Parts: sequence; structure tokens; C-alpha cells
Amino acid sequence: MNAPQAPPRSLITRLGIPPTLAWGYLGLLLFMIGDGVESGYLSPYLSDRGIPDTRVALLFTVYGIAAAVAAWLSGVLSELWGPRRVMWAGLGIWGVFQLLFLILAIPMSSYPLMMLGYGLRGLGYPLFAYGFLVWIAGVAPRARLGTAMGWFWFAFTGGLPTLGSLVAGGLIPHIGAYATLWAALALVAAGGLIALLLVRDDRGARRPRGEGPTAALLGSVTILWRNPRVGAGAVVRVINTASQFGFFVIMPIHFTRTVGFGLTEWLHLLSAMFATNIFANLLFGVVGDRFGWRRTIAWFGGAGCTVSTLLLFYVPTAAGANFPLALVVAAFYGATLAGYVPISALMPSLEPQHKGQALAALNLGAGASTFVGPAVVTLFVGPLGVEGVVWIFAGMYAVSCVLALFLKLPGSPGPASEAGDEASSGAPVRTPA
Repeated sequence: MNAPQAPPRSLITRLGIPPTLAWGYLGLLLFMIGDGVESGYLSPYLSDRGIPDTRVALLFTVYGIAAAVAAWLSGVLSELWGPRRVMWAGLGIWGVFQLLFLILAIPMSSYPLMMLGYGLRGLGYPLFAYGFLVWIAGVAPRARLGTAMGWFWFAFTGGLPTLGSLVAGGLIPHIGAYATLWAALALVAAGGLIALLLVRDDRGARRPRGEGPTAALLGSVTILWRNPRVGAGAVVRVINTASQFGFFVIMPIHFTRTVGFGLTEWLHLLSAMFATNIFANLLFGVVGDRFGWRRTIAWFGGAGCTVSTLLLFYVPTAAGANFPLALVVAAFYGATLAGYVPISALMPSLEPQHKGQALAALNLGAGASTFVGPAVVTLFVGPLGVEGVVWIFAGMYAVSCVLALFLKLPGSPGPASEAGDEASSGAPVRTPA
């Protein structure tokens, strides 16, 4: 008698997306499109309104500090409240402070109100996005965790800044830069409501039993030195997108004023850069599950970004406003940023007994990158110029390549062994006899 056949898996399951969270991925994409609308033009827009470039950089730095705090709290609060409540908090904060920024700060050209409205709005998107990241980590099977995380970053970077910049490039010529910021608010609201109202997975509302609030908060910090690999992984995650957020401050000005591109051309370059990135996120999620999370991060991410960061500056600077050539190096930079995607699967696996704390450390690194990048620009663009800042970012990527090689999983005999890579794909880990 033949054994009963298992029911065919749905297309969503075969793609590596947890089926109960599918609407959440769509909502995240729309939310991040809205969040990313401003990324390619807010810096020159504020500069044109009379805000000095150093003050613009400081504004982005304050925004990044708020984002770093919220990113850390997203993991901690998700353990205490459940991811769904954390995402609601992020949506509410984003909407309230965007209204303050649009209704009062910009019309009055008030820098203190910009600091308050835009700076505190930085708390919003990490609570929403990284709350959903914790949700995915609790739902996706380990053997497909890298792929599920690849889809997360596909949605995340699909919006910020890829489609967000494309939306800005399409809307600004027709409705103006200020009205485009209102359109961003509408997109964020739509995405947030889709994710929070249509996802029915009840694991988003659960709060794990055990640790109280104080222990959870302390544990999410002490894990950085209790498990040095988690601490090193957090540093790698900081480095991953530090240049991206730093480039948001200086590259629009450099490409439009020094290289010679128009604003629309720069926005198209930015969209192409991260269009490549979103598909590379999927690719490296799958590659990481097969080739090994650690090796993918080190070689495709760290080593790749070391080279691509330098090319992104030197090729357009030498060739001038050559759009096809700039497009190639922009796409290469976007692709290498995606080499770090497996860090989202690796980090909770480094501390399997405290996954929430490990994800809090990961999210802290992700949030910290949003102010480390602009802070590097603020501190060094004056004495070293754009070229010096680019070399600093390239050096940071080289350091991350070395650090990534030591992020072995529990039970792996050595930092350069293949055992951690086998664990990442679900294969049994061999230990010495």
C-alpha cells in the first residue's frame, strides 16, 4: 500500500516566505517605500532652504541616534510585548512626528523643530521594521531562515531607498518636493495598516514567559560581552550599512555639484543601485543557506564592499557625468551591500538560548549604522573631504571581513572551519573525535 503523499506546498512556501506572514512582507515594502521617498533628496532640499550642510549632517546624525535606540528596543520590546505591539508603536511614532515635521518645522524653516520632528521620527521605522524581523525569526524554519531573511531585506531595501527614490523622482517634477513628503506619509500609513491588520499569525502577539522587563533590558546589552561573537556580529552589522547612510548625506551633493549629474539623474542612479540590492538580497539569502552564512558575509559582503565603495567614488569622479559607467559601479555597490544578508540568520543562531537578546544586538547594530555613517561624515568631511570619508568606509568594510570569519556557530571547532557553514544549512555539525 502506497504511503499517503504530502500535500503540495504553496508557491509562497516554496519561495521561502512564511505563509502566515506574507501580508507583512507587502506591508513592510510599502512602509519602507514611504520612509525612503526622502532619502535621495532631503539633504539637498534642506540645504537649498538655507540650512548649512554641517547642520544637515547633524540632523541626520540625531535621526540615526534615535533609530539606533529604537532598533535596540525593538528586539527587547518584542520579547516583552510581542512584535505586533512594537510595530503599532513604530507606525504611530512615524506618523505623529512626520506631521510635526511637515506642518510646523519645514514651513517655519525652524531648525529646532526639525530636530524635534525629524529626529524623533527616527524612532518609528526601526520599531516597525525590526519588530517584524523578530516576528520572522520566531516563525521561519531554521533551514530556510536565511531565505526568509533575504525576503525581509528585499522588502526593506526595496522601499528604502530603491522604490522610494523612484517615487520621489516621479513625483517631484509634478507636485514638488514638499508635497512629495506628504505622499510619503500616505504610503507609510497604507503599508503599516496592511501589515498590522491583515497578518493573522498569533505569534506576533505572544510574550515569552521567563525574564522580566529589567532582566530583558539588561540581558540585551550584556550579551554583547557575555557572548563576544554576538558583540562582533553587532559591529559587523553596524559597518554593513554605515556607508549607505553616510552617502545619503554627501553623495547627492557630490554627484550633483562635483560630478555634474542632475538631481533626477542622481535619483535614478540611487534607484538602480538599490534595485540591484533588493534582488541581491534574495540571492545572498539563498547563497548563505547553501554556501555558509559566515563565508557569504565575509567575502561577498566585507571584501566586496571594500572594493565597491572605492569604485563608487573614483569612477564617476574620474569619468565625469557618464551615466552608463556610473550605473555599473552603483549597481555593484548595491549588490555587495547585500552580501551581509545572512547576518540576520547567523546572529540568533550564535545564541540559541537567547534569540531575542541576540536579535536586539543585531537591531542595535542596524540602528547604530544610521548614525555612525552620518557621524563619520560630520567629523571627517571637513578635514578630509569626500575622498577621505570614502576611504574610512572602505577600511571599515575590510575590518568587517576579518571579524565575520570569527563568527562561528556553537559547536564549531575553529573560526576558519566549515562546521559553522554546515550548521547554517541544517546539516549536522561534526566535532573532533
